[in-house]
Amino acid sequence: MNKVMTYRAHFRAIAVLGLPLVGGHLAQFAIGLTDTIMLGWYGIEALAAVTLASSFYFVLFLFGGGFGLAVMPMVATAAAEEDETSIRRSTRMGVWLSLLYAVLVMPLLWWSHPILIAAGQDPQVAETASQYLRVAGWGLFPALVVMVLKSYLAALERTQIVLWITVTAAVVNALTNYALIFGNWGAPELGVMGAAIASVVTQMVSLIAVVIYAVRVLPEHNLFQRFWRPDWEMLYSVLRLGIPIGFTLLAEVSLFAMSAFMMGWIGPVPLAAHGIALNLASATFMVHLGLSNAATIRAGNALGRKDRPHLEKGARAVTVMSLLVSVLTIILFVTCAEPLISIFVEPADPQRPQILAIGTGLLAMAALFQLVDGAQVIALGLLRGLQDAKVPMVMAGLSYWVVGIPASYYFGFIQGMEGIGIWLGLVLGLACAAVLLMARFWTRSVQTVGVPAE
Repeated sequence: MNKVMTYRAHFRAIAVLGLPLVGGHLAQFAIGLTDTIMLGWYGIEALAAVTLASSFYFVLFLFGGGFGLAVMPMVATAAAEEDETSIRRSTRMGVWLSLLYAVLVMPLLWWSHPILIAAGQDPQVAETASQYLRVAGWGLFPALVVMVLKSYLAALERTQIVLWITVTAAVVNALTNYALIFGNWGAPELGVMGAAIASVVTQMVSLIAVVIYAVRVLPEHNLFQRFWRPDWEMLYSVLRLGIPIGFTLLAEVSLFAMSAFMMGWIGPVPLAAHGIALNLASATFMVHLGLSNAATIRAGNALGRKDRPHLEKGARAVTVMSLLVSVLTIILFVTCAEPLISIFVEPADPQRPQILAIGTGLLAMAALFQLVDGAQVIALGLLRGLQDAKVPMVMAGLSYWVVGIPASYYFGFIQGMEGIGIWLGLVLGLACAAVLLMARFWTRSVQTVGVPAE
């Protein structure tokens, strides 16, 4: 019989597990934020180009990240069952699939220019963005492997090391950006290309650190011993879970990527304002994402122990924690919009007043979608912990593509609301996902976990 935990114990356990993951996500986010701030200081055109390039890159990265996220619940469940062999097998095949995926999509990053032009982007912005992607794209290989290994460590509740590796990477990124974008400390002034090089350097540092830790601290798993040997059964298991997770991520990130494309149709200044507002909204989303990862791990453990009461109490606790974060974020965005946006724009920039005006309106919309954005990512985390991914994939696709993107276009262009209308579409898509995914978890998925005998 499993010990029944109180809600206070659940809150404490989620915080101990989740806060380092939140910190890790914030540190990872700081890498992109550093690029945005420094490129904003370098020039609005450079910021617009990297905003566009980053949207394109993360569409591909997050789809491939489905394999890393699939490893997390598989390792968590195997750990609860004390199955050391499955821990090794699932992690290793997650790395295999991630590397194979990077090989397949690298041509899209290398030849991104015609894709961006076909998407209706400004020719100069598209040219700069494609140059950035030709360099930054090589970072996809280490980035995806790092995602698998971080998921492996997090599932084993070694979240502190995940935090510190990511913090180290953020520091490396900031220093390299400062040197190569502006030409400081005797380095050449490379602008956008400097940011691209810094991105690759950062991912390689992360990879080296996480591999050293896994090999030295967890030698019993032998992750890289006879690494070249295929394990077709486990590869298929990771693939079967990772593909729908990847498509779910793709659907969501594509919603935001399409919003960036639509803002680009309006002009470079609205696109730059969109990039700033999205970065601020993404910072708070990292908190929800860390809680979602904790939910995945604890749901995976509950699945391994067949402990439904533990699952249900933990799900309620993590949902309440996410709700509290959303309320605090709404207050922050409504009361401090202009000071937050001002961080990203050089005081002497002649386009600063226009950026502030557009960005303030967009941040008000970002405050609106905090509740639904947090709810949908928590629901996804719980569902992934139970390895329920196919139906949530369909729900997410319908929400983001059938509701969100058409609504963004309708309100942004047909109704003439421009940037505000585009973000209203984001709110509607995320709200639809939150309702469907939460309903899926509570009415069906949670019922699949057995109740232990009294």
